[in-house]
Amino acid sequence: MGDGAYAKRVLLASAGDDVSRGIASTLATHGCRVVLVGDEGALAGTAEAARRCAGGGGVAVVGLDLHACDEAAVDAAVDTAWRCFDGLDAMVNCYSYEGEVQDCLNISEDEFKKTMKVNVMTPWFLVKAMAKRFRDSESSSGGSFVFVTQIIGAERGLYPGAAAYGTSLGAIHQLVRLSAMELGKHKIRVNAVCRGLHLGDRFPESVGKEKADKATREVMPLRRWLDPDKDLASTVLYLVGDESRYMTGSTIYVDGAQSIVRPRMRSFM
Repeated sequence: MGDGAYAKRVLLASAGDDVSRGIASTLATHGCRVVLVGDEGALAGTAEAARRCAGGGGVAVVGLDLHACDEAAVDAAVDTAWRCFDGLDAMVNCYSYEGEVQDCLNISEDEFKKTMKVNVMTPWFLVKAMAKRFRDSESSSGGSFVFVTQIIGAERGLYPGAAAYGTSLGAIHQLVRLSAMELGKHKIRVNAVCRGLHLGDRFPESVGKEKADKATREVMPLRRWLDPDKDLASTVLYLVGDESRYMTGSTIYVDGAQSIVRPRMRSFM
């Protein structure tokens, strides 16, 4: 497979975290031009890493407050991103708000609303803005959406203390299926990558990294947590590229079977 098959123009919504940094760098390495959308300061390191992989160019940053933005602000940011490389071919959403790990009865109304706003409403605004442009463009290939979620929002990977966060990610899984059903007529594909947890995620941190690492060695099939720099990017690249042109409405699990062993793992953690 030549890199040319993946030379796409991609909007990447990101917080500048390890997962999105690995994805941005891999996309750039394979010839994609990447527009990072989010807090400009937080994205500086991710942009620099991606530029190194791209040989110094092909990476832009568009500022957007993903917590407080309304639909008009999202549309304006997408318009700016669209003009960076004279159009876009795909969107990858890596951004989500985890909040604190806490008992479900302690979650405040404001916290629950914030979680749903950032993790469901803002991605929906992004889908609307991008899909309208995909529909109206002259591209024959339509467009591709990829949502990076976590097993915390999937039926087989539930964790305690994540009622708001898990619910919001569960909504994204349904959004993937429903929007794929309706956007297919415009040659727009919508898929998700459901990732496992890494030691920097809130839940492993809440139980203690030493305890979490010990449980991993004794329970998880691959005997390790997710490597955020390397384990996800190839799957995202596949869904962005033309090789996945007949895939839509699907969720690919990249979790090292964490979700399969979750019931057994609970006794260790």
